[in-house]
Amino acid sequence: MAVQTRSVAQICADAKQASRALARTDSATRNAALEAIAAGLEARLDDVLEANALDVKAGEDAEISSALLDRLRLTPDRVAGIARGTREIAALRDPVGEVLEGFRLPNGLDVRKVRVPLGVVAVVYESRPNVTIDCTALAIKSGNAIVLRGSSMAEHSNAMLAEIAREAVAGVGSLPRRSR
Repeated sequence: MAVQTRSVAQICADAKQASRALARTDSATRNAALEAIAAGLEARLDDVLEANALDVKAGEDAEISSALLDRLRLTPDRVAGIARGTREIAALRDPVGEVLEGFRLPNGLDVRKVRVPLGVVAVVYESRPNVTIDCTALAIKSGNAIVLRGSSMAEHSNAMLAEIAREAVAGVGSLPRRSR
């Protein structure tokens, strides 16, 4: 379970600093991080399912709706789908640096519209633990840092998934990371 010991302001300041380094990271490194996340999900499937079982049990005890329980529940197939989706994102063309349009002014100045990272993306989400990895993968692919705030209903699942992503990114070596 993640225990928050830093202020939101500090988390965001750290993310802003990391975003600058991430924006300069090459596509191959970002893709390697995404592949490592997918492999980490597969390798730690039992850990993910165990953490998720705690959340599902708490949801059942709290008598949440069956629809919410279904969104909360992870299965081996769902985790495999998250890993597959992460690999699909890695296979996409790199959006960073793509020139969308350009023209030359009469004075010879070239003007171009180029895709660049936003910097820091913040996502607040409910009882869908898959969002932890989905949003992380999209942020990494697009060269952005991310701050995630998942529902307490999926606290154990989100903490485990975030841990897997952090470890995967650390394994790549040159991407910025921050633990909790």
